Amino acid sequence: MDQNPPYSVCVFCGSRFGSDPAYKTAALDTGTALAENRMRLVYGAGDVGLMGAVASAAQAAGGETFGVIPVHLLDLEVGKRNLTSLVFTENMHERKKVMFMNAHAIVTLPGGAGSLDELFEVLTWRQLGLHDKPVYLLNTKGYWDPLLTLLDHIIAEGFATTSFKAALQVIQDVPELMARLRADRS
Repeated sequence: MDQNPPYSVCVFCGSRFGSDPAYKTAALDTGTALAENRMRLVYGAGDVGLMGAVASAAQAAGGETFGVIPVHLLDLEVGKRNLTSLVFTENMHERKKVMFMNAHAIVTLPGGAGSLDELFEVLTWRQLGLHDKPVYLLNTKGYWDPLLTLLDHIIAEGFATTSFKAALQVIQDVPELMARLRADRS
């Protein structure tokens, strides 16, 4: 029996669907592709919005799912109970840490403040030399373009070096994302 955990990808994304159907499509495609490539989904254990879509797609394609949810969000995010593994945490910080520690790579799909918080925490940890895991930003239909402009501004104003933005690998679609993840796994 294999004692090593499967190659695992932490996906940060919205607990809502957003206004463009392309965001849900990207979440569904991501979940399906992870399962088809025998990669375990690590995510926030919600069954709403893009979170629920990515997990349901991974499950439908026969993939493993590892969910992490703080007890105070069980009702709000409709905690998904039929996952391969489910971890309950006491707070949001612990949730992020458990998700991060159980993943080989991080991917952020469109989302709101929570997704930004999660993304910036792992980017800050990388900037501080606390990890070297790949961090991907799935820029579906240019959703993250304003954020990328802001990062350029932060660098231009001297609050970060170019290495901060370079740690973030911007991906335009799911096939490109999966090609990168397969290369990382090798």
